[in-house]
Amino acid sequence: MARQGAFETAQQPLDSSPEMSPQQKTRTGLIIRHVPHEGIAGYREPIEAAGYALARIDVSDTNFGTVDLGEPDLLIMMGGPMGVYEQDAHPWIACQLRRLARRLDAGRPTLGVCFGAQMIAAAMGARVYPGPAKEVGFHPLSFVDTASPLRHLADVPVLHWHGDTFDLPDDVELLASTPAYPHQAFRRGNNILALQFHGEMGLDPRFDEWLRQWPDALGETGGSVEGMRDLHRQHGPSAVAAGRAMIVEWLAGLTD
Repeated sequence: MARQGAFETAQQPLDSSPEMSPQQKTRTGLIIRHVPHEGIAGYREPIEAAGYALARIDVSDTNFGTVDLGEPDLLIMMGGPMGVYEQDAHPWIACQLRRLARRLDAGRPTLGVCFGAQMIAAAMGARVYPGPAKEVGFHPLSFVDTASPLRHLADVPVLHWHGDTFDLPDDVELLASTPAYPHQAFRRGNNILALQFHGEMGLDPRFDEWLRQWPDALGETGGSVEGMRDLHRQHGPSAVAAGRAMIVEWLAGLTD
């Protein structure tokens, strides 16, 4: 059952999905966007199809610090170029971590992607720190648990774009790894899922903004803008299809 409160009036509602009327959506989902060009992209369709009325808030919004992160039925935190440890430069990080920790302690359904996954790790008490080198490109994952919702990503190259990593928090299950970043995904119970990689990025026009914003990351990994565009065209459709299937299964397994 969706809870009612200040959450409903404090956020930016997203357009309704054509498959489901607003009257049919009985649960609330809140997207935290850390930079404008990192939204939920391909994950939006399965989340709305599962009955969530989505709203979004940017960390730059003046009311961000007052939003109760424990209130929405589903919390989705996306990526960003900042580090969890850069709290002097980004004071909102500490505020978000405190509120997030309370939500996680209550076991409320939460999805974190890239920086969002690192925030989940930090809120659970784990250390977040720079990785050995940036991991940028489309690479497949290795799976620790082949029966988890991530099984849909088997043999599918997915987008990686990160330079930070984290220690595993206590009482979580490691789900996936790559050689450079062994902690690619973890979960706590059925309700909390942290994904270092970007399974949401199919053929999304916002990807061009990533290439414009962070070309240096490509240079550090020996790639190029045009080369990454080619990889995006080649792997994006299969990656986002697998990512959506993963989200469908995860949402179906959520517990109250």
